[in-house]
Amino acid sequence: MKAAEGRTNQVNDKKLVPSGNGRVSYRIVITGKVQGVSFRDFMRQRAMRHQVKGWVKNRRDGSVEALMQGREDRVLEMIRWAEFGPPGASVRRVTYERVERYPPQAGFAVIS
Repeated sequence: MKAAEGRTNQVNDKKLVPSGNGRVSYRIVITGKVQGVSFRDFMRQRAMRHQVKGWVKNRRDGSVEALMQGREDRVLEMIRWAEFGPPGASVRRVTYERVERYPPQAGFAVIS
């Protein structure tokens, strides 16, 4: 997985420039103070506004994981947002990878 340190804007680099507007899937993991700050709910709301499908869940290690599908430019914008997260979050690191052949998602779910 590629990684970017939070709050340094390293996610917003040339590697995250869309190559087109085709449909893509990305898996991301966000570490730092990202649980207990409504990260998942904010991500779901933002995903719905951007017409991004997928899911988001808390992990046992204190991080948040998400799978996002949609137009490449919109998914990459979501990854950039994840670097900062909602108010109260303190993102330390964002890792992401493009996922091939992931089953299409119907909406955007918060997984408990």
